[in-house]
Amino acid sequence: MQSSGKHRYKIALGIGIGYLANTLGIILYILLFSPLKIRSTLQMAYLNGYLGSIIGLGAVLNLLAFFAFIKLKKDPEAKGVLVATITAALSILILKALGL
Repeated sequence: MQSSGKHRYKIALGIGIGYLANTLGIILYILLFSPLKIRSTLQMAYLNGYLGSIIGLGAVLNLLAFFAFIKLKKDPEAKGVLVATITAALSILILKALGL
């Protein structure tokens, strides 16, 4: 059985990897599909109310991280990625509720 501190560390590591994967997914999406620079694209998305959609598309990379951790039998890290994904979903929900 793992110590509680080590277990929390692994979950925190998974959360960090989930946030990183989401950020990389957003950047990759923008670089592939937007003629504008990253900052300009994010500003336009915010002003036009589709920032949540870009965050959601960026979260697709979390699927890869989640299933990689499951395959490697690293369940605490997979839980962390799931927490990061849920955080992204809640962020999208809040953005949509505020009309942003």
